[in-house]
Amino acid sequence: MKLANPFWFLALLSLVFWSPPASAERVRDLGSFETSRSNQLTGYGIVVGLDGTGDDNFAYLTQAMRGVSGRLGLQLPPGVNPALKNAAAVIITADLPAYAKRGQRIDVTVSTMGKAKSLRGGALILTPLYGADGQIYAMAQGNLAVGGLGVSGADGSKLTVNVPTVGRISDGASVEREVGNDFAASPILNWNLHRADFLTASRVRDAINAKFSGVAQVVDGVTLALRLPPGADQRADLIAAIDMIEVAPAESSAKIIVNSRTGTVVISSAVRLAPAAISHGSLVVRIDENPAIVQPEPFSDGETALEPSSSISVGQGMGSIGLMEGGASLAEVVDALNQLGASPADLVAILEALKQAGSLTAEMVIL
Repeated sequence: MKLANPFWFLALLSLVFWSPPASAERVRDLGSFETSRSNQLTGYGIVVGLDGTGDDNFAYLTQAMRGVSGRLGLQLPPGVNPALKNAAAVIITADLPAYAKRGQRIDVTVSTMGKAKSLRGGALILTPLYGADGQIYAMAQGNLAVGGLGVSGADGSKLTVNVPTVGRISDGASVEREVGNDFAASPILNWNLHRADFLTASRVRDAINAKFSGVAQVVDGVTLALRLPPGADQRADLIAAIDMIEVAPAESSAKIIVNSRTGTVVISSAVRLAPAAISHGSLVVRIDENPAIVQPEPFSDGETALEPSSSISVGQGMGSIGLMEGGASLAEVVDALNQLGASPADLVAILEALKQAGSLTAEMVIL
């Protein structure tokens, strides 16, 4: 076949991602133990010290400020509704790492919940962070680092860079309560794959049992049950050794991901084709507008006018037929579509047609 467009191959490379062949990976990169999970914390607080970019009479903010003032011994008179443009009501979120101990520090993210325009320059007042069980697990306080910027002019013009209504405090919370776990006492510890796959789970089991006989047993496509000797010290040594065992994970399933908004097409290396012939052509419709100016007759009451003039032409591009042999690999699929000169939109249409014809055995995911 004649190469339709020699430069299309370079463009296609930017749209199609080659998945490298499966190679050995460490057990710690394929999954994690149940006891190593983190927990989400949330809290509601007040950021003060803003330069007029706060909420201003936001009802929740006013109520919260009364509570803060009360804790500090300052009682606002009844009926007084303070205008607080230098303060903002915020939601604080954080992740409590596994095995976190009292006194350790964790990062927090602070986001506005009212009409505050920016948190730049603000400081978070001492705020409790709660877990899903309603218990306090950390206390947050500190100065915010805001990456965004928002400015406005007197005429109403505005300029916003990134998101100035979200800030972060590095080491902004101290852990006050530990999350209990049965790491040392439970007779069985569950290890979970990041992605469910029975073949990968069985390979991890075999690799662990080859080094530590009878330790691992598959529960399902995600979980392995590990029988470990009691005692935190012995288990730590054994788990450290298990984490470093190398396993070749199963090849990912055949998938084609299409992002219709950006025109991105991703084809996994597991995609294969049955024998198929593809014909690809293009129809080009061109409309040219050439308006003409028409002048009235001399000494008449007419006016100069614009007379529309359109020309329409239709052209059929040279089509071509490409033959794909059975069991074609990803490289052969890309090469054949390259020779057809397919555009990103055409590539999606061709792949969908191949799947409908039964020649493409892959899952199509349209984003």
